[in-house]
Amino acid sequence: MIIREVSEEDLEAFVEDYIKAYSDLKEYKYTLKKDIKNYFKWLYKRDKEGFFVAEVDGKIVGFAAGDANWINSEGEKVLEIHEIFVIPEMRGKGIGTKLIEKLLEYGKKKGLKMVELWVGEKNYKAIEFYKALNFREIGHGGKWIRMIKLLDS
Repeated sequence: MIIREVSEEDLEAFVEDYIKAYSDLKEYKYTLKKDIKNYFKWLYKRDKEGFFVAEVDGKIVGFAAGDANWINSEGEKVLEIHEIFVIPEMRGKGIGTKLIEKLLEYGKKKGLKMVELWVGEKNYKAIEFYKALNFREIGHGGKWIRMIKLLDS
């Protein structure tokens, strides 16, 4: 497996893999391809250095988008994880963990002290995944749970 920075050429793979990854999470996903493409472009524009892709045997199997330019609701600059997914047939192989580790490493490189994300309250597998990586719940907003993790210096 390799993890590399995303490129604009990864757009179509992002759309295809996003649709697969969110097939069972309908209330949390974009449904139109043009919206998914616009989401990719927004993530890329926000922080292309913090946007990563995982490949196995030359096939793209997951993405993770962090944003080191984010200011949270408390006015703190944090690494915001906007997106992370692995296609269903490749889950349980450590790919998501490697993507998170790459994001945490990126946040540290940027001198940030905290990483945060929002996860769907019914996305139970993702919540357990984040908890296993020492993220903790700190609040709710609508159908979302806010989770944070402190970054070691």
